[in-house]
Amino acid sequence: MRSLALGFAASAALVAGAQHLGAQAIAAHNSKAPVNFGADRIELMDKQNRAVLSGNVEITQADLTMRAARTTMAYTDAGTLQIQRIDATGGVVVTRGNERATGDAAVYDFNAKIITMVGNVALRRGSDTLNGGRLVIDLNTGVSNIDGRSSGGAASLGAATGQGGTVRSGGRVSGSFNPPKN
Repeated sequence: MRSLALGFAASAALVAGAQHLGAQAIAAHNSKAPVNFGADRIELMDKQNRAVLSGNVEITQADLTMRAARTTMAYTDAGTLQIQRIDATGGVVVTRGNERATGDAAVYDFNAKIITMVGNVALRRGSDTLNGGRLVIDLNTGVSNIDGRSSGGAASLGAATGQGGTVRSGGRVSGSFNPPKN
């Protein structure tokens, strides 16, 4: 019985290590690179230091791309415009190489260098997959975390980013990894 328990613990540690490795992949990113964007429409709100992009939004920074139906970009204007944060909603997709993260909504905080995605989150690297309710990618440390299912939507995103709302974690993280082909 003891060897069975040790075997289970070793297997769980191996799977946890594989999930950690898979989730780290998208995090190796140059967050100081210029940010370029395109959309069907842009609304500038100079007094609020905001730009709202809608319709086929595509934002790139180095080799990282974010796509969404709508984004709000917050910036400071002290002589030059400096982006502070991007809030994205509507089928958010973040890609880098063969890595792809999807969710209902996302926040990219440029000061903290953290991307938080919530609602039906999926992280794909090649054919490996991780699914959950919330994904936090820390671009400082290269560590990413996936939590179980959240209630989805703006309330969950607010809670995930400290902006109010509640996250109801009633689910689990799931995934699929391929063994070596030896």
